[in-house]
Amino acid sequence: MRAVVYTLGCKVNDVESGSIIRGLEELGFTVSRELEPADLYIVNTCAVTAEAERKSRQTVGKFIKCNPSAKIIVCGCASEKSPTAFLEKGEGVYAVTGAQRKNKVLEIVKNGLDERLGALIETEKTYEEMPLPECLKTRNFVKIQDGCNRFCSYCVIPYLRGRSRSRTLESAATEILQSIAKETVVTGIDVSEYKDEKGRDLADLMLAIKDADTRIRLGSLEVSLITDRFLSALKQVKRFAPQFHLSLQSGSNAVLKSMNRHYTREEYLSACKKIYEAFPNAAITTDIIVGFPTETEEDFLLSLKIVEEAGFAQVHAFPYSPREGTNAYKRYKELPFALKKERVERLLQAAAVQKRRYMEGFIGRELELVPENCFDGYTEGYSENYIRVYVQGNIGKDPTRVCVEGLFKDGVLARLV
Repeated sequence: MRAVVYTLGCKVNDVESGSIIRGLEELGFTVSRELEPADLYIVNTCAVTAEAERKSRQTVGKFIKCNPSAKIIVCGCASEKSPTAFLEKGEGVYAVTGAQRKNKVLEIVKNGLDERLGALIETEKTYEEMPLPECLKTRNFVKIQDGCNRFCSYCVIPYLRGRSRSRTLESAATEILQSIAKETVVTGIDVSEYKDEKGRDLADLMLAIKDADTRIRLGSLEVSLITDRFLSALKQVKRFAPQFHLSLQSGSNAVLKSMNRHYTREEYLSACKKIYEAFPNAAITTDIIVGFPTETEEDFLLSLKIVEEAGFAQVHAFPYSPREGTNAYKRYKELPFALKKERVERLLQAAAVQKRRYMEGFIGRELELVPENCFDGYTEGYSENYIRVYVQGNIGKDPTRVCVEGLFKDGVLARLV
């Protein structure tokens, strides 16, 4: 039997798909992640934007065309939000589960694919352990947490993923310490909220894995996590990658308040200062939502200004997308699309200048490169502070010290030390 597990959306979805793949292989399936003929299709959907939902539904339609007689199981955030929209795709959609209890997919397959089951949306109150996902040899992702308690006014994810719940420290640490990957990324829906049933938090987990041989990188973080205790724990991690993806969303206090983000721009900049004091070469990367309904031109200029003030190494900027069911959708009128587009372009221009400035600061200095692939005569990969590095020739896959010679493509050109 052949199966395809297709993933849309975030890295957490990707990790969960890896667990489903491992489970299917244990049941005797040959599994692929690509759009190709198969007997069973699993579609792990996304609902972070309306466009992500549309693509999720479109993917199901593609699989039906690829093999009209195949069984399709849909899971993920989009199916949690609108299960009927997927069942209406046709009889081939055998079952629709949600964003929680993804082990349900494996239970359904194990029980036999006989009668159509329809919608099977279940709530998960404690962290659900899944089969260990595929361990990728270059960069591996380890999920330690699920759900979100923040309820930002623009975000639908807490309503779909449920409340925050965390994996036990022992379970998370064991998977990380056993990772054969050159780099391991610790991820979750909100890893800043990691706290297991014994009250052990992310700082405790970092201390438990401080001697790991794999390079440790963290997923997206919140301002509240940046404390002296947490930074002290990170400094003890033997191979910590000092990249902090510190979620911002807006540089305006007024907009942050209407977004229900629980910090000010001053507190955000203070957290950046703490990071740079602990890790002088750190890369602080971020997300910024442009054109939130309450954002004035003055508010937007504050977002432009903070790009330089925070010294961002990289900014992911995107226009506000209204999500039905959120407080912002109910309370605010959307700004014109043309205005949002124009502001995004201005912000990306400012971010590109700052990224260039950050990378130029490493010319003539050494970095550690974890190679990922060799293409067009260059080995490519990322440094510990998430600079894209290119080295001429095929230098293999082992972590390597390199010296930066100058800017190149979307990163830097370096030579072996």
